[in-house]
Amino acid sequence: MFQVRIHGRGGQGVVTGAELLSVAAFIEGRHSQAFPSFGSERMGAPVVAFCRISDSEIRMREPVIEPDALIIQDPTLLHQVDLFSGLSKSGYILINSAKSFDELGVSVLFETHSAERMKAVPATEIAMKHIGRPLPNSSLLGGFCALTGEIGLDSLKKAIGEKFRGKTAQDNISAAESAFRFVRESMHVAAD
Repeated sequence: MFQVRIHGRGGQGVVTGAELLSVAAFIEGRHSQAFPSFGSERMGAPVVAFCRISDSEIRMREPVIEPDALIIQDPTLLHQVDLFSGLSKSGYILINSAKSFDELGVSVLFETHSAERMKAVPATEIAMKHIGRPLPNSSLLGGFCALTGEIGLDSLKKAIGEKFRGKTAQDNISAAESAFRFVRESMHVAAD
């Protein structure tokens, strides 16, 4: 089973992101579940959403305590909450930021986690370019597909197309594709 925990703030599409990931897994014929965990339900309040993906039935219903991947939609949460709790040394980290891990003050993670599994993606900038609004979820999910290989980009695009219609769907798909390319290109640069 592959478990994902998504951290962000209300209004950033955290819950929708988990749902899209779950639907993309379902499109691939896998079992999946997505659910949120709210504190105070208001814009800007910290929000956590969870997604599980498996090749067999998922019977668990509790929050993801030991994620295989973290998606951090709002970097202002980095030093307010213990976001990295439970993440294994082989886990993936995707942070919405144009800054490096060093600039974000979390380069200490390189001491315990594989640099190849950690990426910062300017997801909000990508969203502004393609969607015209600071909603980083589709961008980050495209980056997730490239970084982990757990879900295919085509499945994510289909999930986005099922959730949204018309221009909104196409704009979100473009944002996901752009972030996918960004992460793939950064992976090739790191390998060189």
